[in-house]
Amino acid sequence: MNRSTMRALTLAGATALALGTTLAPAVAMPTVERGTVCVEPSGAAARGAGAQHQGADHRDVSATEQRAIERQTAAALARQGAKLADGATVPVYVHVMRDDTGQLGDVTDRQIRDQIAVLNETFSGGESSTASDSGFRFELADVQRYDNTTWHYDRASAKYRSETRRGGADALNMWLVDFDYLGIATFPWDYSKQGRIDGIRVHYDSLPGGAIANYNLGETATHEAGHWFGLYHTFQGGCTETNDEVSDTPAQSAPTRGCPEGSDTCGLPGLDPIHNYMDYSYDSCYTEFSGGQSTRMAEMWTAYRAS
Repeated sequence: MNRSTMRALTLAGATALALGTTLAPAVAMPTVERGTVCVEPSGAAARGAGAQHQGADHRDVSATEQRAIERQTAAALARQGAKLADGATVPVYVHVMRDDTGQLGDVTDRQIRDQIAVLNETFSGGESSTASDSGFRFELADVQRYDNTTWHYDRASAKYRSETRRGGADALNMWLVDFDYLGIATFPWDYSKQGRIDGIRVHYDSLPGGAIANYNLGETATHEAGHWFGLYHTFQGGCTETNDEVSDTPAQSAPTRGCPEGSDTCGLPGLDPIHNYMDYSYDSCYTEFSGGQSTRMAEMWTAYRAS
């Protein structure tokens, strides 16, 4: 089944549910509930936190921290005095964290290839006529499979990431695990201190063809890669002018659930950017990065990730 067909079926299913039609799924689908915004002290951002993971080791990026990060980035760009990167090809190292039996979490090679294709489509602006082409492309560098139940359930994550990570600051490492999130990512400005664990963790069932209803078109990896490039959520900071540090993504007060067309949660200009990959919308609702986000990605790449 190709990506367009999957998206059409997802939308059709959402419409049927909205109309009150009872659908009997062929298999039981795992449930991943979204919660508050979560950012690890190491500088990671999470999409869709489960209630069990809303502990003290997660926090929001405060307004004070956000201002400090912007000053740090401006200083880094000034020191380099370099022209902004005009995109790049990013090597992707995929780490499939299976359980001890090698069965749970064992995604197929086809799913991995499809996930890379989704990244290339979304970062090139291929899903909407209004989407921005970021200039970044992704190339599968290697796939490694590990049989370790502890790692499969994302326990001892700092240990397994530091032991398995490949490449430098410009390499995207993606660990496929089973946890209460859809995904978690590290930010680029943390690489100098946290380089050994740099990358994104993604629920293996969020890959194309996965079993998480509404989140199985591969857009979780796009969202988390957006953080890895230095993008905040579109609702970062709520209804403020600063918001997510991107001028062409209208402010919104809270994350989106579903795909509520016309949603407007702030008095500032513009409707909520529910189709933006950095909101919390359904995968079928996602269609674009903005031009401002592409510029920010180029800035962050130049400041922190360019070789």
